[in-house]
Amino acid sequence: MLIQQFQYAADNLGYLVYSKREGVVIDGGAVEDILVFAKKNQINIKYVTNTHSHHDHTPGNEALLKKTTAQFIDCKKIKSDQILHLDDEVLEVFYTPGHTDDSITFKADGFLVTGDTLFNGTVGNCFSGDLKGFFQSLRRLISLPESTKVYGGHDYVVESMKMAKIIENHNPHIEEYLKKYNPDFIVSTIADELKANPYVRFNAQSMINNLQERNLTIDTEFDRFNSIMEIY
Repeated sequence: MLIQQFQYAADNLGYLVYSKREGVVIDGGAVEDILVFAKKNQINIKYVTNTHSHHDHTPGNEALLKKTTAQFIDCKKIKSDQILHLDDEVLEVFYTPGHTDDSITFKADGFLVTGDTLFNGTVGNCFSGDLKGFFQSLRRLISLPESTKVYGGHDYVVESMKMAKIIENHNPHIEEYLKKYNPDFIVSTIADELKANPYVRFNAQSMINNLQERNLTIDTEFDRFNSIMEIY
């Protein structure tokens, strides 16, 4: 399974995930760029879908559906794990509520498309109000192999690392993270996130010490996650 990233608007990221001949467009705001790439590489766009239904992720849906024979997959109707078939390969769809009630994540062999659930360097806002659900979604993602690549829904890397520096001023991995940053192609790994993204570092001893020094609750994993989210 392969992936092509497309940037659009101020900082949005959309994707074409594809196999030999078939592909799925995820958050396809860069309509013309996606169609040109698909035509050049002889990829039939089989599905059009979104990581969640916020308007900045859905502006390309109508145009893509008009210009292709793709089937629309409505993220709002996915409330459990699903499987999509592209040629003879499988793309898994995880239900990952938290940022919104309809947030989903796509998993191929070796990479994730996470939308606004897990960004490169931070996490999304919990607009659903279900912080425990959001925690469980994030916990599931970061439990995957550390070599798994993460493709998020926005490029917030520079701003995120500034916040990470405020939260964990002495974390040496923040500078390492920034050195890997390529504004033309936004990607990280689960290992990178566990080292530098403060919102998923609730099990790191240095973060636990940090929270303890601030007199924040640290009894459980969720307590620590909640403390980080509440303060920052």
